[in-house]
Amino acid sequence: MKTIARFGLAAATLVALLGAGPPALKKLSIVATTPDLAAIAKAIGGDAVEVKALAKPTEDPHYVDAKPSHIVTLNRADVLIEGGAELELGWLPPLLESTRNGRIAAGSPGRIVASQGIRMLEVPVTFDRSRGDVHPFGNPHFLLDPLNVKIIAGRIADHLAQVDPKAAGLFKANLQAFDATLDAKLAEWQKQLAPYRGARIVTYHQDFVYLAERFGLEVVETLEPKPGIAPSPAHLAKVIGTMKAKNARVILVQPYQNRKTAETVSRQTGAVVLDVGQQPGALKNTDTYFRLMDFMVGTLASAFRAQK
Repeated sequence: MKTIARFGLAAATLVALLGAGPPALKKLSIVATTPDLAAIAKAIGGDAVEVKALAKPTEDPHYVDAKPSHIVTLNRADVLIEGGAELELGWLPPLLESTRNGRIAAGSPGRIVASQGIRMLEVPVTFDRSRGDVHPFGNPHFLLDPLNVKIIAGRIADHLAQVDPKAAGLFKANLQAFDATLDAKLAEWQKQLAPYRGARIVTYHQDFVYLAERFGLEVVETLEPKPGIAPSPAHLAKVIGTMKAKNARVILVQPYQNRKTAETVSRQTGAVVLDVGQQPGALKNTDTYFRLMDFMVGTLASAFRAQK
């Protein structure tokens, strides 16, 4: 009887093991500093990765609230993707100083700096902090240019293949699909905004210059007198004068920026204030890069169309 019982137990164990199927492969843990980088990494990594963003979609990427939990997240990461160009200068370095993870050390395959290989705009000739929060390596808000995103996606695929060679084929296939969609979408976005080339806009911060260059728009003023400096009444009076002179009637504001300031300028100029966001998920139905850009381009095109 004991032999039969032991046989029955062994058979039950075997059935349970067979029913469970092969053990799940460990997914790469990717940490991105911002949701836009996280969205691209998820598109390239697919089912082989788990992706987490440190910054919230509605958070200013310059001033992220660094938390002890971020250190734990970074210690467990196989890959870290940062924007670079000093976008995260105020909060990422202190976190990394407390992180003991060689997989994401500078120079390792698991460390990706998105700004590398990007043609940076607004690179200052001289570096002077009196000019505000100026970045010596250029404007770091470069992901609203789809061609920059194409470069970044390629670098992510390359690094992921080095970290996980077994999934290299998957990453390559996902990159090809991503690039094909991006090419088609870019043609669509350019067609939508083509009738409004030369249209003039105002932004709160210097954060839409890459979008403007790619689609032929002109940023005539910023509500901040200098990057990171709060608007003064004198500066806003100057902005209002410029907007009236140049017939600029669109103001772009992100969720973490002062909309009331934009509304004040709007009342004096007849401009429309557009709520937009550079991060996927900052606004409803913008949880991927493509949906974010669909919303951005569609919102701009509608505003320009209404002014004709």
